[in-house]
Amino acid sequence: MKPYIFISSLLVVLFVFSSCGSNDDILITKKIQYDVNIKSPNPDYDWWIQNLPGSEKEMLVEMIIEGAKSGKFKAYDYYNTLISPNEVKSLMADTLIMKLMKTVPPYEEYDTTIINVISNDDIRRLRFMEKWEINEGNLNISKTVYAIAPIARRIDFNGIERWQPLFWIYLDETFLKGK
Repeated sequence: MKPYIFISSLLVVLFVFSSCGSNDDILITKKIQYDVNIKSPNPDYDWWIQNLPGSEKEMLVEMIIEGAKSGKFKAYDYYNTLISPNEVKSLMADTLIMKLMKTVPPYEEYDTTIINVISNDDIRRLRFMEKWEINEGNLNISKTVYAIAPIARRIDFNGIERWQPLFWIYLDETFLKGK
């Protein structure tokens, strides 16, 4: 008789707890894209503001870049076209052919090639594509990451800073198909 009472009590408790945990999640957005600094833009900030500590940043960036270069992770360009590991490798350098003029007579023009390699240290931001939901009861926000893109800081030949998304890695390829 006692085991029956214990099991009945246990079932009642489980029923009560399972009914209290109803899913009150509300979809905020199916798709949001935003950048996150992983290296602080301001050295005066506390270390944890818009920053990952050095070893964690290096590990994360290397995991993403090397995974795409090796083909472990499929990489896609800005237009969501699959790109090969060799194309990922070629994205890691900016090549510019410039026409320059000699500084001495007869001031002939000549072509020169300038190659700026993008190192892992140049990757200072990550771009995320996510879905957001919020629990109406406790304001718990849950995010589903669909894709991640490394973004490199580039300084052009005029000294102007720009941010270059390199490629996307989709963590859920069904999202890619549904765009």
